[in-house]
Amino acid sequence: MKQLKSLLATGALSLGGIVFAQPKPNVVFIITDDLGYGDLSCFGQEKFLTPNIDRLALNGTRFTRSYSGTTVSAPSRASLMTGLHTGHASIRGNKEMDPEGQFPLPE
Repeated sequence: MKQLKSLLATGALSLGGIVFAQPKPNVVFIITDDLGYGDLSCFGQEKFLTPNIDRLALNGTRFTRSYSGTTVSAPSRASLMTGLHTGHASIRGNKEMDPEGQFPLPE
């Protein structure tokens, strides 16, 4: 009986952390190709409208001080997928890579 009370008390205390846990934030990470700072209407673009992105920007966080280690797409994508700085990744440009030494993603 003593073990049962101890087990129930431990279970009740462990559930308290779940009840009072803070909710996880909702994160939407948008990656685009060849999009500049002034290409969205939320940043002042007047030639075309981007209402859905504008709504996300209004209700979320806008990052206005960003840095890209390269000026082309493939090295930036490789950096995102590997976690390596673009200076340490083996992909330097948007050229075709030899298939030797590359492994396909598992299906």
